[in-house]
Amino acid sequence: MDMFCGIDWAEGHHDVAIIDNAGKQLAKCRIDDDLDGYQVLLDLLAEHGDSAEAPIPVAIETSRGLLVATLRTGSRQVFAVNPMAASRYRDRHGVSRKKSDPGDALVLANIIRTDMHMHRPLPADSDLAQAIGVLARAHQDAIWNRQQLANQLRSLLREYYPAAIEAWRDKAGKVLGAAPTPTQAAELPAWKLRLMLTNAGRKRGITEDAERLHMLFRQPAARQPAAVEEAMGIQAKALLTQLNAACKAVDELAKAVERTFRTHPDAPIMLSFPGVGPGVGARLLAEIGDDRTRFATAGGLKAYAGAAPITRASGKRKYVGRRFVKNNRLNHAGYLWAFATLSHSPGASAHYRRRREAGDWHAQALRHLFNRMLGQLHHCLQSRVHFDAAIAFPPPATAD
Repeated sequence: MDMFCGIDWAEGHHDVAIIDNAGKQLAKCRIDDDLDGYQVLLDLLAEHGDSAEAPIPVAIETSRGLLVATLRTGSRQVFAVNPMAASRYRDRHGVSRKKSDPGDALVLANIIRTDMHMHRPLPADSDLAQAIGVLARAHQDAIWNRQQLANQLRSLLREYYPAAIEAWRDKAGKVLGAAPTPTQAAELPAWKLRLMLTNAGRKRGITEDAERLHMLFRQPAARQPAAVEEAMGIQAKALLTQLNAACKAVDELAKAVERTFRTHPDAPIMLSFPGVGPGVGARLLAEIGDDRTRFATAGGLKAYAGAAPITRASGKRKYVGRRFVKNNRLNHAGYLWAFATLSHSPGASAHYRRRREAGDWHAQALRHLFNRMLGQLHHCLQSRVHFDAAIAFPPPATAD
């Protein structure tokens, strides 16, 4: 390759640098983050020899966005360079710690000129795999947001309304919305509590539970000043509104994730594994992708997921431990997968117990199980075969 391009990405504009094989800067410019700016970039690349047969590789510090989508058209290699790695490369060109956007674009171009073999281009995932990635990550974010809102609401109730935490363990949105303060709850008659529990979705024990709540709300308890209690009640209703919206978003995204995931060719293979449902399978596919050339070996996939251990050796010291730099979303999905596998696969459960007996704590044993299952998933996806428990977890050999 004779030409290399580096782009310093920003919110409103992007700085571009093009260099030749000797490191000489041939062109630089600043483009806007719109269609006209993208066309200027493509024209600039074409002026320096970019074509469908010999596209110019591009280095940029992000893997998402419209600019990246534009660059990925055709067979062009786009390298998403970690900003921390780019910062380390900057020190190779000077020790004054100067920094500028055009200079960063030049550094990115030199990274792939000198060390392209050390960086991986963005995978050539299909449009369907990328769509599943968007939905799966959005679903995961919505779940985390729902839990965060629930924790905020519970923390607020502890400050002025602890009886609500004890009283409404199940579906209590309608009840809490109608009586967001202890004073209002104490005024609710039993018949209205029964009606609220029915509207909240309760089917059994409504009368008994309504009587329990009726007595609980009338018990003497410490109270905030009236004005403070009312203000906290308004805050609780606002959090409850956000929580209900988050719950609805989680349900809608879950349906969209399952519907889209089941249309992918890799879905039947992933669903053949124990402990993998549409939710976990979609998260795995979202982070692994469907470009089978992305991970040449199972070891590369295990390291990317943080399942494989890392070794640090220097002199007489040697340390083998877990990875801290990893794909956190894939690692989280792997923890859920390994945990669910324990109750769906006798072989996986036996493997987990052996690791525990060997001295691993719970998280270690699950990570080791995830490491093994991930290698099997890599093999099945590459070979296009379904999971076979007899091959994955053969019975231990018995001594004659």
